[in-house]
Amino acid sequence: MASSSSSSVDMDPDVARRLFEEGATLVLLGIPQGTELGIDCKSWRVGPRFRGVKMIPPGLHFLYYCSVNSPSCGSETGPKTGLFLTLKPREIILANWDPKEEDLDFSASKNEEEVSRIRSTLRELDPYLGPYPYEVMRKWVSLTDRLTEEVANKLQPLSGRICAFSDVIPELQLRHTEDRADQPRNDTACQSMKEGLDRLPKMKHREGTELRLSVIPKKTYPAGATPAQITQCSLDLSYALETVLENNHKQQPLNLLGELQFAFVCFLIGDVYDGFEHWKSLLALLCRSEEAMQKHKELYLGLITVLYHQLGEIPPDFFVDIVSQSNFLTSTMQDFFQFAIGPGVDGALRKRAEKFKAHLTKKFCWDFDADLEDCAPVVVELPEDVTVD
Repeated sequence: MASSSSSSVDMDPDVARRLFEEGATLVLLGIPQGTELGIDCKSWRVGPRFRGVKMIPPGLHFLYYCSVNSPSCGSETGPKTGLFLTLKPREIILANWDPKEEDLDFSASKNEEEVSRIRSTLRELDPYLGPYPYEVMRKWVSLTDRLTEEVANKLQPLSGRICAFSDVIPELQLRHTEDRADQPRNDTACQSMKEGLDRLPKMKHREGTELRLSVIPKKTYPAGATPAQITQCSLDLSYALETVLENNHKQQPLNLLGELQFAFVCFLIGDVYDGFEHWKSLLALLCRSEEAMQKHKELYLGLITVLYHQLGEIPPDFFVDIVSQSNFLTSTMQDFFQFAIGPGVDGALRKRAEKFKAHLTKKFCWDFDADLEDCAPVVVELPEDVTVD
């Protein structure tokens, strides 16, 4: 298979021997030539001899692929499909390409006889297996060291596939003409953008295809809160953060960092925009929870390490194109440093936050001490039953 990334580095002979003996093998049969296929942080175009990937370090990996049209049809690349796999030492995973679905079918891996047959012919199959791109292993581990198999399985869709393009269907299934009679007509000119949007059918994810991410509460304050409490909970999001931890990661709060990594990988490698939106929401929640920083020291020490590696992998122009909208990242990190370097925070966390602030200031030339243009008073919507005298 031909690499679409930078050239590989020479692998240490001892490492190569250990991976050859202990590494897992993905046997992927029937994938059309030209298909883009990748594992973790590196991808290739499949060649005519490709039959899979060998010498894969045991652990969590992200396999992804997308169809590519022939050069005569423009060589356009289709939407990316991916899935997280946890591989055991010397494990063989067998999948066959389904041309109708344009997807890999892993059902053969459940056939012990078939897997045993493949294992007995591995020597003959070896020349057709590409070695795992060991040069990206360190990067991959740095992006997923908090993401466990349990958390990945909990978060990825029930369908088992993470798709760059959402599989959506109309919320209202209007199968009969009379059902459509009461719907807005779309054969006349719209008077406004809002009218045009209102005419579009409301869509939802096809059941089983959506990412199963933690729900971040829209109301950041407890029921029955006073106006003063509502204002406080809008400035310090600790109540909302504790709600997310209680509902999703009660036994192990640090798994929230795994979810942050899951969302980031889905976006950075899987091209899933919903992953980016959830990453932004989780990051804002964590960075604007002053009381929680004093309570969850290990969570925030881990957050700095996770962000250090994530921001190191984002292309420089990314901030111009996406993150800089509404000054999101600089304003979010400014709030984080204001709280993390403030009084009442553990000394080790404060020291690490100061070093991280200096690192980001130098790397991206951000000024976290400047007043942001949008530092206007926070406008808080009060519940209908709450009045202010």
